Amino acid sequence: MKQSHLFTKTKKEAPTDEVSKNAEFLVRGGYIHKEMAGVYSYLPLGLRVLKKIENIIREEMNQVGGQEIFMSTLQPKENWEKTGRWNDLDVLYKVTDASGRESALGPTHEEIVVPILKNYISSYKDLPAAVYQIQNKFRMELRPRSGILRGREFMMKDMYSFHTSEDDFEKFYEKMKDVYKTIFTRTGIGHITYLTFASGGTFSKYSHEFQTLAPTGEDTIYVDEASNVALNKEVLTDEVLAQLHLKKEKLVEKRAIEVGNIFDLKTKYSKPFDLSFTDQKGAKHVVLMGCYGIGLGRLMGAVVEALADEKGIIWPDSIAPFAVHLLALGEEAEIAKEADKIYETLIKHGIEVLFDDRAEVSAGEKFADSDLLGIPQRAVVSSRSLKEGGIEIKKRTEEKGKIITLEELIKTCLKDSTN
Repeated sequence: MKQSHLFTKTKKEAPTDEVSKNAEFLVRGGYIHKEMAGVYSYLPLGLRVLKKIENIIREEMNQVGGQEIFMSTLQPKENWEKTGRWNDLDVLYKVTDASGRESALGPTHEEIVVPILKNYISSYKDLPAAVYQIQNKFRMELRPRSGILRGREFMMKDMYSFHTSEDDFEKFYEKMKDVYKTIFTRTGIGHITYLTFASGGTFSKYSHEFQTLAPTGEDTIYVDEASNVALNKEVLTDEVLAQLHLKKEKLVEKRAIEVGNIFDLKTKYSKPFDLSFTDQKGAKHVVLMGCYGIGLGRLMGAVVEALADEKGIIWPDSIAPFAVHLLALGEEAEIAKEADKIYETLIKHGIEVLFDDRAEVSAGEKFADSDLLGIPQRAVVSSRSLKEGGIEIKKRTEEKGKIITLEELIKTCLKDSTN
């Protein structure tokens, strides 16, 4: 894509109504647009990042046997009354149409997925099963904050699994722990993301969160660095420490952002809808359930919060909007001609490139924009690079660049895309 064709523009000043790093850089870079508190639109660059996160998650869900569906956003009131959450869930958006009919805007989908599966599950032969979707959710956050980390409308992957026994559920649950670790590794934050013990609420002794270290994180976690075991602040009790064989004096307090969670639902939602199966002897049992969530925008925002520097965003290769940011510096015809040639060659090799071909913009502005946008590789064509017989290449995380040939640039980009 040529930057002169991109309808969005970068901004020098941070939005006055944003306090979080992710919102500041993503708005300034033209990745997102704020509609109201807690509601954002994703612009071309932001959507490219979001789609790459989505594809990684989808690949991993399919790998573990998940079947993708797409459930309704409008949900029947009676379903929520059956589970007791119509009046108990304080973040639930309730809408009323002209006839007076009330519905819910889905903050989660247990009340929809269970009745769907009830149509297809009757025997132990129908289980286990796992279904997931990637869809917008709505939650009535009264004080939405932290940019795209916590909003009223957001995209989420929610998976639901269905089992005949605790043993079968536990095996799948353990598998999902590994799958989530793989997702966060693939999206570039695996090295700073901890599987974290948290309260299981009314369902189970524990749930598990995935917490990414960030100085601006909303959550406090305690990490045993020797074992890489982490606990949320709310479960830091002597009883829990004893059960996990941890010593309080060895725990290190850290700030973190929750980027995912997995949960044992037991029969909390299957029982109200009588989602049951018959076993080999004809006896009837209620289906056991688990749920597994990742907020896509939240993950995107967490990457910015955790990895950005004072100049702007630093995208991991796997989710960057483009692999290379190509900059043409100078007004000479020779520079423009060579930059065009490089641009076309990179595209022919399947390399995603954003080409800053803007003639009226100074070199300093182009460099500042490149740092802000955070594309992994910056390739500069200038009179100096041409004199030295190549292209000046610099990674976003490096201080100094080096001159390489076009062939070397292609090899570098293709290698990075496979890592």
